[in-house]
Amino acid sequence: MDRRDFLKTGVAASAATLAAGASATAAEAAKSKPQRFQKGASPWAMIMNSATIRPVPLKDQVRMVAETGWDGIEPWMDALEKFDAEGGDVKALGREIEDRGLRIANIIGLWDGMPEGDEAFAASLPMSRKRMKLAADLGSPYVAALPLPDRENFNLADAAIRYRELVKIGREEYGIQPIMEFVSVFKSVTRLGQAAAIALDADTPHAYVLPDTFHMWKGGGGFAGIARLQGDFIADFHWNDVPPGVTPKDANDGTRIMPGDGILPLTQCLKDLQTIGYTRGLSLEIFNKEYWAIDAKKVCEIGLRKMLENVATAGV
Repeated sequence: MDRRDFLKTGVAASAATLAAGASATAAEAAKSKPQRFQKGASPWAMIMNSATIRPVPLKDQVRMVAETGWDGIEPWMDALEKFDAEGGDVKALGREIEDRGLRIANIIGLWDGMPEGDEAFAASLPMSRKRMKLAADLGSPYVAALPLPDRENFNLADAAIRYRELVKIGREEYGIQPIMEFVSVFKSVTRLGQAAAIALDADTPHAYVLPDTFHMWKGGGGFAGIARLQGDFIADFHWNDVPPGVTPKDANDGTRIMPGDGILPLTQCLKDLQTIGYTRGLSLEIFNKEYWAIDAKKVCEIGLRKMLENVATAGV
């Protein structure tokens, strides 16, 4: 082989190597491309939180949510406990949810799982374990850890210890991940910053938070903090709006309305969520009796349309 043949062969081999590398890179890029939902309309799964259609039994909620095109559902623990107590097969319901093409975003939640004092916490664990098992049997990846029983002077450092223990029990015993929720109408943990402090101070890599647009507004913490988080720190996001003319002081859970119909900076929040790489769900959580009074399937249809309009407005 002379020098010219050598160079030609070398160039051809290099080109083949580069082509193979480019093909592999393209394949990897395709794999890592963020998933989109609703026929590409949303970078986040559209989740119906069952509080929005609360008067409907759990099995009927599942059917309606699937029939109206949602990506998933977020049940509440009281409905799941009622279903179980009445002889329902929780694992079979989980399979039905999967067969209907739905994901379970989270279960709300571990009530009274963070009492004050070691003895009270130990006494609360049997019920927390039972609830974790129910959530895991349904097939949920997450269960919300609430700062309850509610009380003044809630100690965030103690809560971090409690949360760490709940995470350890959930993951090791039931294969489920507790996530830290804050609730502005409580006396205890009312802001995203407080929930984040508990999760961070729990000193575990398996710590997550559950924000809520209503609670961010009413609690006074605002929305700018979202852009300062990593997307993976957020396990689930409750989505809603509030009407004009209502002050945070006067608002309650029933004040919530459909996204895009109110005053919250949801468009910027969605842009921030995309920037920080949040990829999980947006869960429509509304406790409005006006919605409860009308046909639940119609509420599902309106809710999904409003959620997708909100995402489209943000251009994400």
